[in-house]
Formats: sequence, structure tokens, C-alpha cells
Amino acid sequence: MHPDLLEIHDQYYGRVRRFILSLVRDAWAADDLVQETFIKVSLKLDTLQDPSKRSSWIFRIAYNLCQDYFRGQKKGAVSDLQDPDIISILGIAPSQEKLEQHQMSTCVQRQMDLLPDAYRAILILSDEKEFDLREMAEILDISIENVKVRLHRARKKLKAILEEKCLFEKDERAVLVCLPKTVN
Repeated sequence: MHPDLLEIHDQYYGRVRRFILSLVRDAWAADDLVQETFIKVSLKLDTLQDPSKRSSWIFRIAYNLCQDYFRGQKKGAVSDLQDPDIISILGIAPSQEKLEQHQMSTCVQRQMDLLPDAYRAILILSDEKEFDLREMAEILDISIENVKVRLHRARKKLKAILEEKCLFEKDERAVLVCLPKTVN
């Protein structure tokens, strides 16, 4: 076993799991893909030529495994672990503020699920995982210019979807809430 494997696993496990879960939206599948990611990392660690690119290399492996997963599966619905009814059944009692943040996040996330996989992935890498342009280019195996274009298009497309499907209002406490638009 490579001496750095345990350190790499400890350092990247949480970030890789959240990344994969945000792409596949299925906790069981995400766990399998995370395990597969770290198996590939352990098998191919000796092939990494530039240790300074370790992070983007690991996320590239995870991203590729997610793409393989999508090729083999139909895209599913939002995970039950994000369903407010399941949360209440499990006895989780979040604060009102946390619940509102969760509802807003869930509403926007459902709209993000309408984006093509490439757009959703670039938004996750940029906005949730906070990778820089160079890292995103390495992970997605595209040029930095392509990253910029794809990111711009993804944000534009998400904005259009949000404007079409959601109504953003401030409630009586001046808290921004996301409501689905009703179809008449």
C-alpha cells in the first residue's frame, strides 16, 4: 500500500463524496462511486506525475466515474435524503433558518437537475466546490476558454430555468423564498 493513500483518503473523502452526491443525486450510488474512485486512486497513484495536481486528478477520476454511471443509468429524481418529509420522519429538527435555507437550496437544486450534465457539473465544480478555472479544465479535460464558455452558458441557462419555473419573493420577515410557479 502506498504510504500516502490513507492521508489522501482522509483529505479528500468528504469533498469527493459531496461532489459525486451532488452529481448523481443518489446516496447509495454515490457511496459506490466514492469507493470506486479511491480504488482507482490507489491503483493509479504511481502514475500521477505532478503531485501539485493531485486534487484535480482525483476529481477527474470521480467525474469520469460519474459519467460512466450516467451512461449506464437513467437520471433519477432527487434523493430521498433531501426530501423534507423524510427529514421530518427521521426526527431531524432543523432550525427555521436552516429549514428555509434547505427549502431554497432544494428548490434551486431541482431546477439545476434540469440542466444538461455538463452544465450541472461545471456549476458544481465552480460554485459548490470552488475550483479555479485551471482545475476545472483539468477535471473536465477541456481548455480554460472552454471552461469559461461552458460556465457562462450554464449560468445563463440556469437563470432562464429559474425565471421560467420559480417565483422568488420575500416573505413577511423579508426572507427570500423560492416558490414554484403554478401553471394555470
